[in-house]
Amino acid sequence: MIKAGMAGFGKMGRIRAAEIAKSPVINLTAVYDIDKNILPADVHICDNFDRLLEQDIDSVFICTYNNVTAEYTKKALLAGKHVFCEKPPATTYSELKEVEEVAKSSGLVLKYGFNHRFHYSVIKAKEIIDSGSYGRILWMRGVYGKAGSIDYDKNWRNYRKYSGGGILIDQGIHMLDLMLHFAGEPFTRINSFVTSLYWKVEAEDNAFAIMQTDKNVTAMLHSSATQWRHKFLLEICLEDGFVNLDGILSATRSYAPEKLVTGRREFEDVTFAMGKPKEETTWFEYDDSWKLELEDFISAVTESAPLKHGSIDEALGVMELVDRIYRNSGVCDAH
Repeated sequence: MIKAGMAGFGKMGRIRAAEIAKSPVINLTAVYDIDKNILPADVHICDNFDRLLEQDIDSVFICTYNNVTAEYTKKALLAGKHVFCEKPPATTYSELKEVEEVAKSSGLVLKYGFNHRFHYSVIKAKEIIDSGSYGRILWMRGVYGKAGSIDYDKNWRNYRKYSGGGILIDQGIHMLDLMLHFAGEPFTRINSFVTSLYWKVEAEDNAFAIMQTDKNVTAMLHSSATQWRHKFLLEICLEDGFVNLDGILSATRSYAPEKLVTGRREFEDVTFAMGKPKEETTWFEYDDSWKLELEDFISAVTESAPLKHGSIDEALGVMELVDRIYRNSGVCDAH
């Protein structure tokens, strides 16, 4: 039985705790959060993070504000604990490089919570693309948008001292991670524009980026807090067709339905078929991504199995991209 502790018991902490409670091989035994009113009754409550590390635990789940994830991860690894850390892995690339040094000398498991890779539509899309049946990727176009809310401007995620950035590092980072996942190589040329268009917040509410790899895979990202509805769409155009990820299941189902739409290029009939290729739509009704992600962590801890996703190298890749998008847009403080 893996004995786990948790730092941060907000929305993500409670999601992770609920999944841990379903597992027969891992048990949450201690929690630390600054808000004592939200903590569960059946675990040991710690007054600070150092006390949490002193508990008889094998692993730590870090679900805190972004400004302490790197520090807590290093502390936990140095204390001999395996670590599962929520995204973003740090507020800057340089912060994460310091974590890398500790992680690679520790011999312990360090996994980051890039949950979208474990959605069934994403897994299926990756299989199709990697099979080569549609040829190589030409371009990708991703939109990840939030509806906003009446209290959006009060959320801690919009204040750089807690979050390191705005909508890009909060939600857009998931789309960037998927783009890297599908492209299979880093984006080396980047143009971007990061701005606040509507909300009176410290950090950006919109981020636009156009990126290209050395093999000319071109990707366009729009991460927005002014979509006025929840929206997730990643279109992937290949030489012989397209693979579109449309919608994604979440706890509220507000980005649902989750669909995978595939179609093949049709050049031959220039009379009636042109522009209307046959499409196939697969609907996904179940979201086991939290369970699959936890199982990935458990296998790494108990069987020394390699992580399927969420390694320190993948985290560094996406944080380098986030930093470059901010810097290219003139957002230079800390990035």
